[in-house]
Amino acid sequence: MHSEKASVGLRLAAWGGLLFLHFPILIIFLYAFNTEDAAFSFPPKGFTLNWFAVAFARPDVLEAIKLSLQVACLATLIALVLGTLASAALYRRSFFGKESISLMLILPIALPGIITGIALLSAFKRLDIEPGVFTIVIGHATFCVVIVYNNVIARLRRTSQSLIEASMDLGADGWQTFRYIILPNLGSALLAGGMLAFALSFDEIIVTTFTAGHERTLPIWLLNQLSRPRDVPVTNVVAMLVMLVTMLPILGAYYLTRGGESVAGSGK
Repeated sequence: MHSEKASVGLRLAAWGGLLFLHFPILIIFLYAFNTEDAAFSFPPKGFTLNWFAVAFARPDVLEAIKLSLQVACLATLIALVLGTLASAALYRRSFFGKESISLMLILPIALPGIITGIALLSAFKRLDIEPGVFTIVIGHATFCVVIVYNNVIARLRRTSQSLIEASMDLGADGWQTFRYIILPNLGSALLAGGMLAFALSFDEIIVTTFTAGHERTLPIWLLNQLSRPRDVPVTNVVAMLVMLVTMLPILGAYYLTRGGESVAGSGK
């Protein structure tokens, strides 16, 4: 009886913690549908879809969404290529300095974003590179690579080496072995890593602030909206969009990798 009470108490505590964490998000979702004539009232006075039409009719919102999607796609592509190559290289061979290289690969996601942003800005200024889309993509790729690397190397550790050896023994060359043996085994890990990288890039703001120059991604647009109280309903709609775009890939990545015990990189 005592253990049952303890179990119920733990469940209540867990649900209470989840409610505490997600209550502000629920408020944003609620106010995104609030009626036009009661945008600042509590509790909400009614239900409307009007603010969605207003938000998606604004050129500044559409430009910010387009830029964020472009940056997230490019950063994810770079992360998939570099993260996969890095994990394959570090998994296959043992050599002097391997642990140091692994640490350097993981370090960008462990450092505070403001440190990464200042370091990137200093490097771009030293190289006379003007801040813009290119610098934003490079900045996002620095931590997106880690996400893909962690997922892929975790999957490689669970892939039987005997499959690769059998493929080579049967006459397959390196490309055929990669295409028919390694790549199918890495498929879900690559997909999960790419989805996580896309989600993190889409809503990144700290590194973006230092590398964007005059460009405005969606998170930067949202930050600027804080000084415009008349646009609060539209801001709520866009904030809800950002949360959905980032939450769905993360949930998808979780379901793709939940069977693996050693998959890392599930968040920044």
